[in-house]
Amino acid sequence: MHIAPHCISFLLLLHVALHLCEALVRYTPKMGLLKVGVPKSWDDSKKDLRYIRQAGVRQFISTYNRVKDLKGDELLWGDEIEYGIFKLDNENKKIRLCLRAKDIMDELNDKEKSHSEGVEGCNWVPEYGAWMVEATPNRPYTGFTTDLLRVERNMRLRRKRMLTVLKEDEIAPTVSSFPLLGAMGDDGSVPASKVGGPRTQSNYIGDDIINPHPRFGTLTENIRQRRGENVNIRVPLFRDENTPEYAGYDAHSGDGDGCCGGDSLQLWRYGKGDAVAEKYGNNYVGVGCSMSTIDQEFEDSGSPVTLKKWVVQVPCEGCVGLFYRSSPGVIVPDADWPRNGDIVVGHEIPNVPGWVRLQNGYYLPIESEDGEMQFLHKVSTRAHVSNPEKKKIGSSSPLFRGKAGDGAALPDGEDLASLLEGSLALATPESTSNTPLKEAEIVEDSEKLRAAIHMDAMAFGMGCCCLQITFQGKDLDESRFMYDQLAVMAPIMMALTASTPLLRGRLADTDARWGIISESVDCRTKAERGRPNPGDPQEKLAAKGQRRIYKSRYDSISSYIYQGGVHPKDRVNGEIGGMSNRVLNMYNDIPVPIDEESYKLLRDAGIDPALSQHIAHLFIRDPLVVFNGAVEELDDETQTEHFESIQSTNWQTVRWKPPPPRNDPNDPHIGWRTEFRSMEMQLTDFENAAFTAFIVLLTRVMLTFDLNLYIPLSRVDANMQRAHSRNAAAKGKFFFRRHMAPLEEGDDGFGEEYTSMFSRAAGSTSRQRNTTVEEEVGADGVSHQRRGAPLAPGSDEQNAYEEMTMAEIMSGKGDYFPGLIPLLLAYLDYINCDSITLERITMYLDFIEKRAKGELVTPATWMRNFVRSHPSYKGDSVVSDDIAYDLMVACKEIGEGKLHVPELLGNVKIDPITAEGAYQVKLDSSRLQNDKLIELLQRYTHRGSFSEQVTD
Repeated sequence: MHIAPHCISFLLLLHVALHLCEALVRYTPKMGLLKVGVPKSWDDSKKDLRYIRQAGVRQFISTYNRVKDLKGDELLWGDEIEYGIFKLDNENKKIRLCLRAKDIMDELNDKEKSHSEGVEGCNWVPEYGAWMVEATPNRPYTGFTTDLLRVERNMRLRRKRMLTVLKEDEIAPTVSSFPLLGAMGDDGSVPASKVGGPRTQSNYIGDDIINPHPRFGTLTENIRQRRGENVNIRVPLFRDENTPEYAGYDAHSGDGDGCCGGDSLQLWRYGKGDAVAEKYGNNYVGVGCSMSTIDQEFEDSGSPVTLKKWVVQVPCEGCVGLFYRSSPGVIVPDADWPRNGDIVVGHEIPNVPGWVRLQNGYYLPIESEDGEMQFLHKVSTRAHVSNPEKKKIGSSSPLFRGKAGDGAALPDGEDLASLLEGSLALATPESTSNTPLKEAEIVEDSEKLRAAIHMDAMAFGMGCCCLQITFQGKDLDESRFMYDQLAVMAPIMMALTASTPLLRGRLADTDARWGIISESVDCRTKAERGRPNPGDPQEKLAAKGQRRIYKSRYDSISSYIYQGGVHPKDRVNGEIGGMSNRVLNMYNDIPVPIDEESYKLLRDAGIDPALSQHIAHLFIRDPLVVFNGAVEELDDETQTEHFESIQSTNWQTVRWKPPPPRNDPNDPHIGWRTEFRSMEMQLTDFENAAFTAFIVLLTRVMLTFDLNLYIPLSRVDANMQRAHSRNAAAKGKFFFRRHMAPLEEGDDGFGEEYTSMFSRAAGSTSRQRNTTVEEEVGADGVSHQRRGAPLAPGSDEQNAYEEMTMAEIMSGKGDYFPGLIPLLLAYLDYINCDSITLERITMYLDFIEKRAKGELVTPATWMRNFVRSHPSYKGDSVVSDDIAYDLMVACKEIGEGKLHVPELLGNVKIDPITAEGAYQVKLDSSRLQNDKLIELLQRYTHRGSFSEQVTD
């Protein structure tokens, strides 16, 4: 048989794509590596923890050196959707967990194998709960516009195929959480699972609801044992008219804003409530309020996230700054920052007195070696990073930078004292301390003490479902840049997709799942959480379990990792600028505890400071599951299992993924990837596809238009707190960068007004373009400012951010901020997107814009309203059996297109989804038995035309 060459090419491409998707799935499981083996007990694992941490770093270094120069990879990407499977008791109107997930998954995968000839298919993998299954497309999406349409088709196909294996009394709606988990005692699942057990030791759920794979139960038990007690999840309880826990409160209830009122959002400071629990018990949680000004918000962050700050002042004639050090005593001569008057952010190294490690991974000395000259002076933690002047600094001195030309570090006549007395305040012991405020102080006002929904096991968090997307970058740098930019978007998209208002049979006063999961896997010891620890150090744990760690393993990122290159040509003096860490230090303004030994090993291997810091930060954690026969037996040059054992259990809002090893010549090539992990599950495939397409397009816009989304990480963390708040998408404000594009006018801080490039697009007539800008545009029409956009050199205005509503972030604000959706539409216009794809994408963007404006509600708001308007609801914040039953059935029907809810979807109608057509039907030619043939034929012999022919 002759096959045309183009068909052969297509078949080869399809073969590679199928294998690539298999590999992508294999290396992106939410819970890490699902290897077959026997895990060790926690006590038996302890002797291996140090070896695995060290070997993991070695494995990363080996991988990095092997693949660091990979270039030119095409965009490949995919999504992950998680399903919960529930059992209906239609007669009694009850709904329970259905613990058949493994059987269902196996049956689905068997069907995939028997229908592998299809171009479009699905891949089914296990999840944490015995009622959960994760699904992905069987091959990755590519970098063509038509693949944006594949997303919804494949999601609908997954739902169809799920329907083929469910029994009549089973449903699998795409919801983020099961509302009755932990609320029904021994009667919480089918089959029933007795509360408690050696794994969870829970007061609410049983061990049997955990996936039977040994990894999941071991994770649960080892998190509890490393922590020294059960995890302690406490979420603010929604206050309604008859909520009994609020009987003694005077504050308003119902549609109010918790204890805040007005325009402020009530903030749940997840992961930081130990002091409240110690003082008031597990039935209460302390909360705060978002404020109206940036200064108040800095003060109200509610967590010990601001490092010490120093102003640089080298007090010798002609000296205007310091060189970076890659490690104490090792000069980095090619960096042109910091200089006198700059504020740096970092922390003193406990074991190396006199040195500060900055948030960009570099080091600075506090004083000269003889102690006679002080270089760094502490200032208030509320002082902002500033650059009094932008002048090229150069010096041949190995200790500090000398004067360059006529440039002076501080304005004429100003010394350090006048600077401190002016725009900056001298530090006080309280303002420079890295010790958190006593959390009990925040609840002295009873208005800030709220009743809590208490949970005590990993299943409450890891039993939540979500939507995740993984991208392959063209190279190492692009993957790191996307990591940073998407980290800023993580809380924004979480708020916009919020769908988790019901927990343990109660209405929560929050809308999102993230903090629940964060607290559910918080394995930090008391000392690591900053609490008094009467116990002795645990010698075999990382840093003996005594190092202060500010976040759970499941949290927002703690450092940006894009290193950047060099600044573009300097507009002031025409010289080439230095490294971009100057700006990164400004944005990396929260503590990043690292394993110093790992950091040194990484730096000695030639890995840059930003990435070394990221990896060394991951490796402050201990591995949680150790398998027999898989410790020293692994080859660190060819295997990455120890690296992945820690990497895959650092569950952050975005995850940066090195290429996995190719253990066989036929293994597909996989490049550098970035995973976006914050979005919540939506009820319909239309919604999930809309948000997926939005993020994919946003990554292309960031790269094509040279956008810069950087804001300080302290503000990203503040946004994460706000994103949990009730109805945050419609009522909240979020910190966002004012200028995503570089400013085209101004002289980098010398008195001339800046103008955004976007103001011309908005038709602003109040500002005229600087004529010198045209001279700086290259032959390709791209200005040098845009080329250096991610590095953002310049004044405070260039790097400014402000509070914006969700509508402003998506649709625009003023003439300087066009909004993300107009940028996406401009990009689609630029690439000449085909009309069919554009029509559907426009529907997606219209839907997202309406939700951002509050014209459509989030699933969380709709669910809360459904419960509160149910005939059985008593105004007591309790989700009863029949309410949960009706809600989950409604969610199922919405997802399958049987129920239209205008407040959720507007005028978008979901085409009905049934099991019919879930798989392709083969034109079979195998011989049929006689009896079956006669039986089938009899069905059609009484048709009119056939009967007439027989009679004649």
